[in-house]
Amino acid sequence: MATAAAHAEQQQHPIALYLVVWGLLFVLSAFSYLVDYLGLEGYLRWSLILLFMMLKAGLIVAVFMHMAWERLALIYAILLPPALVLVFVALMVSEANYVLLTRLTFFGAAP
Repeated sequence: MATAAAHAEQQQHPIALYLVVWGLLFVLSAFSYLVDYLGLEGYLRWSLILLFMMLKAGLIVAVFMHMAWERLALIYAILLPPALVLVFVALMVSEANYVLLTRLTFFGAAP
């Protein structure tokens, strides 16, 4: 009985952790809006927006969905498939660019 109570006590996280994460999410959102406010354009704009988005998603998944305290196998089972999908999408994009450039080189521009 004492071990069950000790186990339940260990599962609770301090409210300060959630408040700190909430504050970090607020700051990251402010930085994301600041990118738009400053008028940044091109790859810098999109890379910063994607960076802030990934950081916010990582914080939410790690703390609010309690993935930071899960077993490593469960983390791999949940996070590895979307990462592999992103890798495959990047490979398809590079393949599409190669095919487009090859067609333009050998067949010329479309009428």
